[in-house]
Amino acid sequence: MSSNETDASSFERQPTRPRWTDASRHAITSYRHANDAVFSAFGLPTSTTSDERIEAPIGELAYAVSDWSMERSADTVDELDVGDSVRFTKSLPERDLEAFARVSGDTNRLHLEEQFATHTRFAGRIAHGTLVAGTISAALARLPGVTVYLTQELRFNAPVYPGETVTAECKVVEVLGTDRYRLLTTVVNEDGDSVIDGEATVLIET
Repeated sequence: MSSNETDASSFERQPTRPRWTDASRHAITSYRHANDAVFSAFGLPTSTTSDERIEAPIGELAYAVSDWSMERSADTVDELDVGDSVRFTKSLPERDLEAFARVSGDTNRLHLEEQFATHTRFAGRIAHGTLVAGTISAALARLPGVTVYLTQELRFNAPVYPGETVTAECKVVEVLGTDRYRLLTTVVNEDGDSVIDGEATVLIET
C-alpha cells in the first residue's frame, strides 16, 4: 500500500473531518498520481521518485536524469550522414510499468500482477512492448536538430523484465533528400540481445 493510500485511509477513519476536506484530499492525490504517471512514462522524475533533473547534455533536450546516458556520432545536422548513430540507455523500474499502464490504459495483468504473470510463458511480469519501444523515440530525440517521427516499424523479439536496463540505438542507413532520414532502430537488453528491432523514417529540422 502506498503512503498516499495510507493517508486516505486514515482520513476515512476520522468521521469528524468535513467531507469537503476528504474530497479535496482525494482530488489532489488523484492529480498528483496522474502527473506522476505522465512524467514516469516518459522517463521523467516524479513526486514519488528520487530521480533528479540535471542539465541536458545537448541543446535539443529540456533536461535529463542522472541515470540516463547517451552517445551520438554527429553533433550537427550538417554532419549527419549514412553510418551515423545515436544511443540512449535507461533502466525500466516497476514504477515505469505502473505509470505507463495508467497513461496508456494498457492494464494487462501480464505487466502489473506478478502472481498472474508467473503462470504465463514469461514466468513473471514484463514491460509493455511500447514502453520499451519508447526508448527508440528517446534516442531519436538525441539526434542533432529537432526530430519529427514520420514512420516506425517494430519487431518484438524478446521480453524485458522490470528493473532491466535497455539501450536503444538508431543508425542512419539512407538520406532521403535534405531533411529526411531512414534509420535502423534496435533495442538491446543488458546482455546485448536484441529485444526490439525495426526501421524509422524521420524529418529533422535545424
